Amino acid sequence: MQYKQIGRTGLKVSAMSIGTMFFGSQVSEEEAIKTLDLAFEKGINMFDTADAYVLGKSEEIVGKAIKNKRQSVVLATKIGHRGGRGPNDSGLSREHIIQGVEVSLKRLGTDYIDIYYAHTPDYSTPIEETLRAFDQLVRQGKVRYVACSNIRAWQLTKSLWVSDKNNLARYDCIQSVYNQLTRDVEYELLPCCAAEGVGVTVFNPLAAGFLTGKYDPNQPPPADNRFGRERTGKREQELYWSPANFKAVAELKKIAEANGRSLVQFSLAWIINNPVISSAIVGASSAKQLEDNVKAVDIKLTDEEKKACDAVWQELRLPRVFYGS
Repeated sequence: MQYKQIGRTGLKVSAMSIGTMFFGSQVSEEEAIKTLDLAFEKGINMFDTADAYVLGKSEEIVGKAIKNKRQSVVLATKIGHRGGRGPNDSGLSREHIIQGVEVSLKRLGTDYIDIYYAHTPDYSTPIEETLRAFDQLVRQGKVRYVACSNIRAWQLTKSLWVSDKNNLARYDCIQSVYNQLTRDVEYELLPCCAAEGVGVTVFNPLAAGFLTGKYDPNQPPPADNRFGRERTGKREQELYWSPANFKAVAELKKIAEANGRSLVQFSLAWIINNPVISSAIVGASSAKQLEDNVKAVDIKLTDEEKKACDAVWQELRLPRVFYGS
């Protein structure tokens, strides 16, 4: 396994980590624990969950899986999405953060969280209030590092400035969507993270499974996966199910197969080969799937392969004017 540091910190995490969004729903507890055990055997040391995943069930399963290996695991969870019906049961207020961390610690069966993410922006709470609450948790030893997710480059920059100005714990890591069909973070967010020493963990590295290359544009998506399910299907189709993306996937598959690689492994390796990225979060739904995915860590892409991928992206995004230069 390859290990990378989270930004400018000394924390080392596996280049591939495990996302647990569907643990307790599509993935049974038994299969989830089996998958996490295998991941640990393969050298994967970071497991990513959230209080909002399956109404907390995901955190409970992860807690059971790491019970006897806690000190060797980098445990990441999140706060911010709605966790109850009350007016203070969501967001990034001091009230919700202080309450939320206690609930997560109990579910996870631990007394500290390695990386605690602000899961989503909260435009109704001043960023200083949020950061002071996180800083309090760090000083209490309940959280080792604080991080953010789903925010823009200007929001990250402002947060870093507030932390620096007030001597508060800062966001040492950001979690963002990034894959070969979704590369807009390369324009501002990734350069900002590189310049400021902020680690980057990537969710959706396979574009919700679209980069497996298994879908037929002439057939409707299967009813038993993310693109076909009643609850998630419409949103996922709006994001990825398009003629342009099907064309891009076909081109990427040719590039991968020309060098004897599967599209899945190639797509994951493309993320891992980026020096700005700390870890690619894979949502392995079974031990067998994980066995295949983890092979991507050892793949080194050639300059020609990277340039070929860039050409696919340029055709996909089409020429357009940016305000920066």
